[in-house]
Amino acid sequence: MLAAIRGARQSVRLEMYIFRNGPPGDAFRDALVEACGRGARVQVLLDAWGSHELPHDYWAPLTRAGGEFRWFNPLMLDHAIFRDHRKLLVCDETVAFVGGFNISAEYDGDGVTKGWRDLGLRVAAPLAAALAKTFDTMFTRADREHPRRVRWLRHSTNDETFHTPESGILLETPEQRRNSILHALLDDLAHARQVEIATAYFLPTWRLNRALAHVARTGGRVRLILPGKTDVAVSQLASRAFYSSLLRAGVEIHEYQPQILHTKLIVVDGIAYAGSANLDQRGLRINYELLLRLPNRALAAEAREIFDGMLQHCRAVRPEAWRREWTFWERIKSYWARFLLARLDTYLARRQLRQLR
Repeated sequence: MLAAIRGARQSVRLEMYIFRNGPPGDAFRDALVEACGRGARVQVLLDAWGSHELPHDYWAPLTRAGGEFRWFNPLMLDHAIFRDHRKLLVCDETVAFVGGFNISAEYDGDGVTKGWRDLGLRVAAPLAAALAKTFDTMFTRADREHPRRVRWLRHSTNDETFHTPESGILLETPEQRRNSILHALLDDLAHARQVEIATAYFLPTWRLNRALAHVARTGGRVRLILPGKTDVAVSQLASRAFYSSLLRAGVEIHEYQPQILHTKLIVVDGIAYAGSANLDQRGLRINYELLLRLPNRALAAEAREIFDGMLQHCRAVRPEAWRREWTFWERIKSYWARFLLARLDTYLARRQLRQLR
């Protein structure tokens, strides 16, 4: 990503949920300032909650050099719940990066001996140019009145989405009428025979949970990699409430052990998905998200190699052992966690959106 910024001559667009000062953030800021000096148009969009730890004058060197910086959804109690969770870098509209990586020190490492385990994808034109358009939409509407932005993005999503037989951009906005990520995934799972999913936060909808179980029950193979270590304990507890039913259906569950898992990777037969969205309520219903759907067998095979490499560092969750671990107290904690994240969080988001209208 730094090499792409340093090579940019026309434009750089950077959108992040979490950006922290110090390494590697300062290196990114310096590279962006240098790009301004070469005459490139530089735009930075950060979520106001995810990056709230930044010093207030952190981007002053960029704006003095002619760059543009905006906060997405500045912090106000009446619309604080809706966050820009996207991670995107586009340089010269010819190369782009998507994935789960934020720009923060915990992502510096190999995900095994050091640093969180995550995944990014580098793409070229013309997909990079289409991703630039999605950034422009978010940047234009970043600090405007939230409900108007929600309605505008909802109606403009189809226009901003880029589809070819080789690729598709799936965008999510709060209360979007047609959940593009979930809809595409359910369509692909309907006839799937081989499914691999690695996700940091797993709280599937009822339909998604049923679709995964159906693939396994009808002779397909479904493998999940979920966190053994986590930065959000309540999310891990909520995920484990699904283990028993999925294991009974024949789904294989593995927990990643060495470091915190932050990967978002889905492979369904010959289709690979990569981007910012987790398979939880926030990723599918509340946050602004970006996911690429890539029907490409060579890329899907590469993604499976990455998945199999991760499996070497996982603990398999066996049905018999899980029945012993799944004590009454663990069930109570998990069911309450699921209620908080699947019900209460979604209820508060919907209520806040209604109030804003």
